[in-house]
Amino acid sequence: MTSAVRARGITKSFGDVVALDGLDLDVASGQVHGLVGPNGAGKTTLLGLLLGLAVADSGRLEILGTPVGRTLAVPDGVAGFVDGPGLYPSLTARQNLSALASLRRYDAGGTADVDDALEQVGLTDVADDRVRGFSLGMRQRLGLAAALLTKPRLLVLDEPANGLDPAGKHHVHRVITGLAADGTAVVLSSHRMDDLAALCSDVTILATGRVVFSGPLSKLAAESGELDYRLVTSDPAEAHRLASETPGLRVVPRDPGQRADADVVVRGPVPAVDELVVRLVRDGVALRELGPVVAPLEAAFLALTGTGTGAPPARTDQEDQADQEDMR
Repeated sequence: MTSAVRARGITKSFGDVVALDGLDLDVASGQVHGLVGPNGAGKTTLLGLLLGLAVADSGRLEILGTPVGRTLAVPDGVAGFVDGPGLYPSLTARQNLSALASLRRYDAGGTADVDDALEQVGLTDVADDRVRGFSLGMRQRLGLAAALLTKPRLLVLDEPANGLDPAGKHHVHRVITGLAADGTAVVLSSHRMDDLAALCSDVTILATGRVVFSGPLSKLAAESGELDYRLVTSDPAEAHRLASETPGLRVVPRDPGQRADADVVVRGPVPAVDELVVRLVRDGVALRELGPVVAPLEAAFLALTGTGTGAPPARTDQEDQADQEDMR
């Protein structure tokens, strides 16, 4: 499989602030590669390098097989956006894409390509509406449609799921998976672990400008080690007793004042949880629900970045505003 991105020892500073510190990254063609990390980890800086919006202070960067030097440029075939797409609010969605195609002099099917891009992202019904009235999720989808016009071989997306309702998310996921299937490399920055799990084959986690993990999602999930699992059963008291007797498991103490018949939470590795399930079934206790309190990918992220031990990352004001906009 050919390499779309190959970075070695990349550093980038802004004054006294080190944004990237000796970063290595490999992204293969046809791969959806997740990029995650706490705020200030260096994600936006890295995306800017991949889009030719900034240059590294040192290190080697190859994009689509072409070395990237000390100028603000990247090879043809790179598309995407950082911090949201740049759009003309007074123009319609179709006019925005037509203007972009004209400015870039794309050798494409003209109106047919614009209409096809709008259809792929689910914006056909609002193609002639002015962008100033679009929600954040609709603007994100229009930015993706703009990227599709370039027929990209490397697509760089910064939080593309921001503000998306379920239908919008379906369109975006379908476009991304389709591009990857056709050989396009996609670098996807996101705080949403469900999107990473659904789309990405590999992920890179950054913390303070350094890579703390890079590899397949299956390996990342294994990094979480022991997890907390919540069990909903027909007999919580019996489930509590069986869990306390299962080797390798620890029952998480209930909060003060919590009812004795509340759900049981256990901590331990997957094989021990499997053994508990066998014991529950053998003793006639119905298991109605079983799942991790914190998703495995999220638990690994929290452990590797040192941002917490059990709670998910706090939602940003932008995320909350996005959800409110799409509810209007």
